[in-house]
Amino acid sequence: MAIFTGSAVAIVTPMKEGGEVNYEKLGELIDEQIAENTDAIVICGTTGESSTLSHKEHLEAIGYCVKHVAGRVPVIAGTGSNSTKEAIYLSVESEKLGADALLLVTPYYNKATQKGLIRHYTAIAEAVSLPIIMYNVPSRTGVNILPETAAYLAKNVKNIVGIKEASGNISQIAKVKQLAGEDIELYSGNDDQVVPILSLGGIGVISVLANVAPKYTHDMVMQYLEGNVGESCRMQLQALPLIEALFCEVNPIPVKAAMNLMGKEVGELRPPMYEMEAANQEKLKKAMEDFGLLGR
Repeated sequence: MAIFTGSAVAIVTPMKEGGEVNYEKLGELIDEQIAENTDAIVICGTTGESSTLSHKEHLEAIGYCVKHVAGRVPVIAGTGSNSTKEAIYLSVESEKLGADALLLVTPYYNKATQKGLIRHYTAIAEAVSLPIIMYNVPSRTGVNILPETAAYLAKNVKNIVGIKEASGNISQIAKVKQLAGEDIELYSGNDDQVVPILSLGGIGVISVLANVAPKYTHDMVMQYLEGNVGESCRMQLQALPLIEALFCEVNPIPVKAAMNLMGKEVGELRPPMYEMEAANQEKLKKAMEDFGLLGR
């Protein structure tokens, strides 16, 4: 059974002035997401600024999310690291906290070989019983999970069940599904490629867009899965200008700016992230107005 089908939000981590995690606001965001039909919450992913959270904050945020969601939808904890030992620690602790699944980004900076990736993911999987989604985003990590590696892990490691594909390479993604078949749950990691990946056997998206348009993102996926391919494609194309604006600077800079423009008061970014350039903020504001997220 799939961890989730549809749209999982890669939720932001709201901050108070001064940079402390704002748990009251996080609870509000979680409730809004569930009310708008989001199918799962991904906590402490890239969009949640996991790389600037201490271990204590990381686990506190996961524990808070699990308690606040209270079983309404699956909670997927981001526990990846460039250190296998650290990823095991975060994964084991997240299982104790009650997470439903784990999202494990490839080890960044180290540039592991494919054999290194197999060893890394296998070691983490053997330390927990939770289902694991691998996260392939070579533009950020400097390493690519090749289709043969993804298929090997999905077929040979019982609790490695899925992959979030953000390589942007549709040919590679097709090869992953061709080699792994039903042994892998395929999720889009790029909001501009949701429908193409669904067409290759994908079952959902782990989404940045869902932070500002949760129901829309859920509906776009479900329209496709329910057989309304034309409508899903129309929605994908309609959202492209907004998606482009949400990635005109490195994530999560634009999405936090967008949420603040919507009055959601998610606060500032942690350094080294910095506020958007003025020209890009205007581009984002226009795209949001055109999409109907802001009044003109």
